[in-house]
Amino acid sequence: MRSGLIQLRSSDDPAENLDSVVGRLREAAGQGADLILTPEVTNCVSASRTRQTEVLRHEHDDPTLAGLRDEASALGRWVLIGSLALKTDDADGRFANRSFLIAPDGSVAARYDKIHMFDVAVSETETYRESAGYRPGDRAVTADSPFGRLGLTICYDVRFPALYRTLAQAGAGILTVPSAFSPVTGAAHWEPLLRARAIECGAFVLAPAQCGTHAASRGKQRQTHGHSLAVSPWGEVLADGGTEPGLTLVDLDLSAVDDARGKVPSLTHDRPFSGPD
Repeated sequence: MRSGLIQLRSSDDPAENLDSVVGRLREAAGQGADLILTPEVTNCVSASRTRQTEVLRHEHDDPTLAGLRDEASALGRWVLIGSLALKTDDADGRFANRSFLIAPDGSVAARYDKIHMFDVAVSETETYRESAGYRPGDRAVTADSPFGRLGLTICYDVRFPALYRTLAQAGAGILTVPSAFSPVTGAAHWEPLLRARAIECGAFVLAPAQCGTHAASRGKQRQTHGHSLAVSPWGEVLADGGTEPGLTLVDLDLSAVDDARGKVPSLTHDRPFSGPD
């Protein structure tokens, strides 16, 4: 199976971003990609709640989702929209950070709302409170495809291995981790975390990323780490997308999942324990 990891530098203009993504989807399909993946917040990277309120839409009328569903259908490809920032009907006005798996007929095969919110203080000048603008999901999601079962996650989820173990034990052999990772934490943690999740689960990890300094019409410009990665079930980095927008193609031998889990069947070795007190 050939996968295509699309690396973006999305702005806070969803229409502009959609044009970029469609071009990359067509490029990936033209080079034989069976599954094409985009990063977290494909439609809008913004640190301004005001700007987000102006340009974001509900799922049922979001133009990015509609446009990418149409494109998946036209190309006859599976597309993992890493995530879209979407309005919700929540009383507090918080958004959803939602991933979509789109089937080749354009239908939504699965949707997943990011469970773990990026509420951190990386330094005195770099803090994030994702939960102030986004409400967390509460349900793990897998989806079946011709390539096997996928387990859907988003970015900060990667620091919570229990989620990935649950997905793998539910049969997921491909774990998706679309991201908009901080440059500081990305330089230190991005690759080790993705490799650890792949090794622990004996699964492929596909992690398309946002990269660089993102144009913003309002509010602070965000910066992201880039380095879209594909990692094998044995923990080998199969492809690295670097630091610029682009497309990374990688061929996956799906028999490697059974091979890794056969050699180290740790997913079947859970033991009950007590403590600590």
